[in-house]
Amino acid sequence: MTKPLLALLASATILSGCNLAPKYVRPEGAVPTALPEGGIYPSAATDAPDVSAIGWRDFFLDPRLRQVIETGLANNRDLRIAAGNVLQARAQLRTQRSELFPTATVSGGATYTNNFGAAAGGAGAGAGAGVGTGVGTGAGANTASSNLQIYSLNAGFSNYELDLFGRVQNLTRAAQEQVFASEEAQRATRVSLIAETANAWLQMAADQEQLRLSRETLKAFEETLRLTSAQFRIGVGSELEVRQAETNFQAARNDIAALEVRIAQDQNALNLLAGTTVPATLLPTGFGAEPVTRDALPGNLSSQVLLRRPDVLRAEHQLIAESANIGAARAAFFPTISLTGLVGTISTALSGLFGGGSFTYQAGPSIGLPIFDGGRRSGNLEFARASQQVAVSTYERTIQVAFREVADALAQRGRIGEQVSAQSQRASAAQVAARLSDARFRAGVDSFLNTLDAQRTAYAAQQQLVTTRLTQASNLVELYRSLGGGLN
Repeated sequence: MTKPLLALLASATILSGCNLAPKYVRPEGAVPTALPEGGIYPSAATDAPDVSAIGWRDFFLDPRLRQVIETGLANNRDLRIAAGNVLQARAQLRTQRSELFPTATVSGGATYTNNFGAAAGGAGAGAGAGVGTGVGTGAGANTASSNLQIYSLNAGFSNYELDLFGRVQNLTRAAQEQVFASEEAQRATRVSLIAETANAWLQMAADQEQLRLSRETLKAFEETLRLTSAQFRIGVGSELEVRQAETNFQAARNDIAALEVRIAQDQNALNLLAGTTVPATLLPTGFGAEPVTRDALPGNLSSQVLLRRPDVLRAEHQLIAESANIGAARAAFFPTISLTGLVGTISTALSGLFGGGSFTYQAGPSIGLPIFDGGRRSGNLEFARASQQVAVSTYERTIQVAFREVADALAQRGRIGEQVSAQSQRASAAQVAARLSDARFRAGVDSFLNTLDAQRTAYAAQQQLVTTRLTQASNLVELYRSLGGGLN
């Protein structure tokens, strides 16, 4: 190998560490340093566990719900799409990374050439005496040919770019960060799937509880309707009371029909999330006395916990990728140096390919620098810078959304216990009032209108209690999700 080529390779080695990408600095100041505490917000106990570090199998206590979540993690199509996106990103990384290395090839050939040559000469004379006699002599043409055979075998690389200014290196870094981003997107999809499945299961449990309540209330309204109808037939009551009682009865019938539809839709939603039909044995039948999830506040309320959320990490990896793209765009303004190197052997006989004196080599660099490209490189650089600014804003907004989600969940948690307590007492008081009003009506002490109003109030209070209990359970799931739980 020649000395100039060795000098070129040495220079490439020295300059290969040149990187024109801007130094990455994580954006700060998008959200406060601590999550809200005090006032309406609850204060975390110092000995409380970090809820984001609790595995979902430990957080969700109902064995039926855990099995539905496991089914979804194995069959959900959104999760499979996210996994496929990871595989695509990894394949693109392998393709891009291959540009860091020369592409080696081996080739062989055989050439057969035929050279044709010709030598010709001729003379003739004749004499004759008499009629019909003669003598003649002459020399004719002579033709010859020769064959030339050449065999060759070569190995080496061609047009290998010496990445002096980090163009290929930065493109590879960007592809690597896209792999990381796709992996975080897969984790975010997993967390969302777990939370959505739990919420869908809880919604179905609440609707089943509402259906049970509506059916029990329908029986009570039916009994009241029967009583008022009997009183009207014997002339003790009025038709107005019958129609008022029938209004409550038909309203309860409508609620039952609507709830039956909602429960069917709840099951369809669960089947979609699970990726298959959920067996009836795993479906909820109502809100039982046993808790569905753990009731634990996070022990660390620093906003730094949000930086571990998969969606935040995904946005950060995309930001790093855009910074690397700036380095690649800047490198395009510098010369591109490529190298070609071949070694081989050539001989006029196949048996002499590896004989002495048959070896050859070829090596040479090439350099290129566009003088005029109509602003293409400048446009690419401006686009890369703008994309990086968009990625910064996207990252900051992702953190802000995460902060808002956690703050909202904490605000609701700070008062949801009081809401459940108040609603429970309201429902109990309304039921007692309904019983007392019915007894006074039957004794002729109170009007039927008061009885109907008390029945409607008790029914509505019980319905609202179920809704509030659902809100409490869903709040725990949302707090778990928004803090990044559910990865284990």
